Amino acid sequence: MERNLINSWGSPSTSSAGAGSRHAASARSAASPLQPNYSSLAVQKALEHLASLDLIELCSEAKVERCRATRDLRSCGRYVQHVLVSCGHASLCKECSQRCDSCPICRIPIPKNDSRLRPRLYCECIEAGLISKRCDERFQEKEEGDDQLTADVLRLYALFDVAMENNLVSLICHYDSGEEDMGEKIGLLLKLSSNLGGISNVLEVLDSSFQGSSSAQLNDLQFLHESVSKAKQHADIMAWCIRNEFLENVRARYGNLASWRSVARERKAAATKRSWPDVVNHSAESSVKAGSLFIEDALSNIEIPQGHPQHMEEELRLASLQKDRDSLFRSKLEGLAVCYPFESLRAAVDMLFLTGSSDMVVAKEAIFLYYIFDRHWTTPDDNWRSIIDDFAATFGITRHSLIESLTFYLLDDDTDEALKEACNLLPEICGPSTHPKIAQVLLERGVPETALMVLRWSGHDGSEIVSLSEAVTAVRVRVECGLLTEAFMYQRMLCAKVREKNSKRGPPKDSPNHLEAKTNRWGDWLETLVTEICCLCIKRNLVDRMIELPWNSDEEKYLSKCLLDCAIHDPSTTTGNLLVVYYLQRYRYTEAYEIDAKLQNAEQDFLSMNSIDERVLSRMRSASHWRATLVVSSVKACVKFSDHGI
Repeated sequence: MERNLINSWGSPSTSSAGAGSRHAASARSAASPLQPNYSSLAVQKALEHLASLDLIELCSEAKVERCRATRDLRSCGRYVQHVLVSCGHASLCKECSQRCDSCPICRIPIPKNDSRLRPRLYCECIEAGLISKRCDERFQEKEEGDDQLTADVLRLYALFDVAMENNLVSLICHYDSGEEDMGEKIGLLLKLSSNLGGISNVLEVLDSSFQGSSSAQLNDLQFLHESVSKAKQHADIMAWCIRNEFLENVRARYGNLASWRSVARERKAAATKRSWPDVVNHSAESSVKAGSLFIEDALSNIEIPQGHPQHMEEELRLASLQKDRDSLFRSKLEGLAVCYPFESLRAAVDMLFLTGSSDMVVAKEAIFLYYIFDRHWTTPDDNWRSIIDDFAATFGITRHSLIESLTFYLLDDDTDEALKEACNLLPEICGPSTHPKIAQVLLERGVPETALMVLRWSGHDGSEIVSLSEAVTAVRVRVECGLLTEAFMYQRMLCAKVREKNSKRGPPKDSPNHLEAKTNRWGDWLETLVTEICCLCIKRNLVDRMIELPWNSDEEKYLSKCLLDCAIHDPSTTTGNLLVVYYLQRYRYTEAYEIDAKLQNAEQDFLSMNSIDERVLSRMRSASHWRATLVVSSVKACVKFSDHGI
């Protein structure tokens, strides 16, 4: 269905059709009679090379070339099967390339290493078994005299056959049909979209009749339904783009793609630099990566997960219809996120709506809106706001979704103006479904008060269990706002709910240690949140306030460990002294004495291994003496009271 749709946008020109009628039989026979081994590296590389070429490059690859090197005052004339990597010209045979210093056509020097040559596409296809060697020999018989042009055409048609057989139809369709020609086909496109919608409805009814059963036929039916739905979604978006002339007449904020990509790299670098240290996520509930942009996470979420070979194979076939095929194969190797910003509006449509699941259409539309906002933000509103409104009206997108996409873009934009505008928009979109990363980004960008308001508007007050990463963000926000007691109560309330939830789950019959595992998971939450509070208080010099909070025995274990580790790592700080004070305040003199002894050993080791400034040394000795005196006095007082029966 998708192939027919693409073919309907363009047909071969008259001259091409004439050539096809004269040479169809010969060209068609160039396809290998045996099925190629698609798992082999040679076949995969040949198809990737074929899909990545522009049309002019494809014609050049099909053209028969002879070696232009001079041998005994004559040209070599051998059949050229390789291209010079340094300049891209097919001007030398393999033997002559080893003795020549530069290309005979452009005079660019040829490097003296093993990577001076790469196979020509036509030769790659022959070696991979995509084109028959026997048929190639018949083509070579036509390379002399008047049949030279015929041989070139036959080789081009052989490459077209390979494209047809491997679903690279767009190579042929785009041969003489561009975006400017699509306006004439919009009526047919809408008709095909309507037909696809009808087919999708029929398949949905058939699918419902198989409920409760599993069979190969059901899998095939669901797969077909998914493919048809995806094709319709792509056709609908394409119709909108054609109607709006692919926004060619709307001035973008960026002068060219290179400048846009440079800005995107700067945003990524800024996000990475300002990101907080990641927390050990024992629950593995969050897929958000530290330092990532909203657009990166969104693009990663719409990709098909590993372990679905049928879907991956079909996605490669559909995506081969994309005009921007270089980005396609890059996305398959490195992920979809690396392709942003997209090459063009057409590339954005293809990359988004020909990949991923059709169920993700709302997310894809949101990403498409993000792209338009990024493309036109800071330009006069009159130039592009009507386009946003038209897109929303066409696809039934609510005002809330529009503002949400705009807010995600503004929070990715590292300028102060964008941050200010995002903060102004947040009250309109915040609620129970607010994206948890918003508070995290606001915290990283230095506006914890706004982040706290977002958390409260979203109902994240500890009454509901959230992911561990979200809980850490909530604790960080409260501490950064100076609400230490609130952060303490939040972690206690949340950990209590996690523990209660774990205790209500009965252990599976096949896992006798399941309950113990659940308890450990609760312990992981407790350790993570208490340690986070401790680290933030150490960083913000709030330890004196923190030790006054009513920590219980479970919490105290991680509190004491964190403070002691910090004191041993750097005995010049007051952290260890305050830990001793913590135990003395609770009349636990023995533990205070033990901590003091550990600190004295750590201080001696620290002084012996480091060259310390006299001022710091004096302060450390004074603090150590004060701490030891306080501990001894407290122990003596305890003994005295014990002797008197107090």
